[in-house]
Amino acid sequence: MRVEIWSDIACPWCYVGKARFEKALAAFPHRDGVDVVHRSFELDPTRAKGDNGLVIPMLAQKYGMTEDQAQAAERNLGENAASEGLDYLTEGRDHGNTFDMHRLLHLAKERGRQDELIGLLYRANFAEERSVFADADAYLVSLAAEAGLDADEARAVLADPARYADDVRADEREAAELGANGVPFFVLDRTYGVSGAQPAEVFAQALEQAWGNRSPLQVIDGGDGAEACGPDGCAVPQS
Repeated sequence: MRVEIWSDIACPWCYVGKARFEKALAAFPHRDGVDVVHRSFELDPTRAKGDNGLVIPMLAQKYGMTEDQAQAAERNLGENAASEGLDYLTEGRDHGNTFDMHRLLHLAKERGRQDELIGLLYRANFAEERSVFADADAYLVSLAAEAGLDADEARAVLADPARYADDVRADEREAAELGANGVPFFVLDRTYGVSGAQPAEVFAQALEQAWGNRSPLQVIDGGDGAEACGPDGCAVPQS
């Protein structure tokens, strides 16, 4: 069974939702049969690279609240993160364009290190003092290397804006086609969708339901005993 997760590194609920989903997956009896793929979704795809700013003033302006109210909202997010065992800086964080991070995640997918990299990107953005947006290329390369990717290859991807750009855009188009207008958005076997950072219990229920409702393989047999090869060898044509 495949679970696809559309998310953005700038999304705090994606950070929390990933932890909640992983808690449910860890307790799922068939977890070894679940393939998890992370898909790209930018909360602000029109934002220019290098256009960085502090989170609190951005929240206040975007949602029409005071900075005190925005700070209180961040503290609430910090409490939610802490309840999942996650560190979360409630002050001083910044935000910016995440397109290059998504491009690197597609490289990591090809190299089998996607989950490692997205975990490190979340940690860097939400739990560490150093900005993942300022001096981004150097920091992203170091995170890619920590995730097990080749640093020179990661550096080459960042230096070429076209590398994996189409893959990111394809993910985003697919999210729109599936009706996802926010993240995190979880799709289980292209049959069930779970929107938002739901409690682990909801993810557990979704996993059980999706696993149990998988359609069994329908075998088409013409009834004429067509020849085939198997563990004991191949059928020998009879004259």
